Amino acid sequence: MDRGSLGSTDALLQAIVDVPGYPRPGIVFKDITPLLADHDVSGRLVAAMGEPFRGKVDKVAGIEARGFILAAPLAHLLGVGFVPLRKAGKLPRATFAEGYDLEYGRATLEVHRDAFEPGERVLVVDDVLATGGTAAAALRLVARANGVPVGFTALLDLGLVPVREKFGGIPLHILHTVAP
Repeated sequence: MDRGSLGSTDALLQAIVDVPGYPRPGIVFKDITPLLADHDVSGRLVAAMGEPFRGKVDKVAGIEARGFILAAPLAHLLGVGFVPLRKAGKLPRATFAEGYDLEYGRATLEVHRDAFEPGERVLVVDDVLATGGTAAAALRLVARANGVPVGFTALLDLGLVPVREKFGGIPLHILHTVAP
């Protein structure tokens, strides 16, 4: 992360609120809404998340739900389309689906079958990387829908487990790793 363009990392991290026991006991949820509420900070965060991929993608895919908040403005900034990767049952037309394990359960992501033209280069976006399961499922889902995953970017890596091997060589761009 270019600390000069975003300001103090400590100040950014202080704006993230830890919520113990959410969504269930034993989990510490990272609430990024205070960062998003600051127009200047959120704009710089989005720009920093996309900078390595400028001119290298045709679409940006955002993982529901907080990945949407970062991915849609990032797609606009990069001048490309946005594709939502939704939780099961939320999309109205034919979909592909990928199941994955969370740190607190199991879930499924879906994407419309016609979301990508064959060979479109896709950047996948989420807010927080925990175990890498959601990210890996999103990358598989993009590939199943004819997209070519060319990168993954997120605001935070919780540093819970080594996750880079789950990306199969796809570039991983994280703005900050939080020590567990």
